[in-house]
Amino acid sequence: MKEQEILRQIQTLSKGNVRLFRNNVGFDTTNKVRYGLAPGSSDLIGWKTITITPHHVGRTVAVFCAIEVKKPGGRTSDLQTNFVDYVDASGGLAGVCYSYEDAVALLS
Repeated sequence: MKEQEILRQIQTLSKGNVRLFRNNVGFDTTNKVRYGLAPGSSDLIGWKTITITPHHVGRTVAVFCAIEVKKPGGRTSDLQTNFVDYVDASGGLAGVCYSYEDAVALLS
């Protein structure tokens, strides 16, 4: 399965308490404009709302999510790995997903 097909499947998880947005990252050499969140940032970014306790009992908060999509056997760049690791270490939900099922597991 192609990476773009996997990405489209994972985007269908954007419902209910999960919101995922396509994050294209690159540089337009014609207009000399960099676009996207940051070099190495994940293909899909967003949040998952959760209810935490005890300090914020009953309050809904957003937890940042970052999903780097790769086809099976695909490899991440150092920048992509660093971004995913940083989000994860900071308390977000982040990972490299090679399938729709990987994304479901990450967001569960």
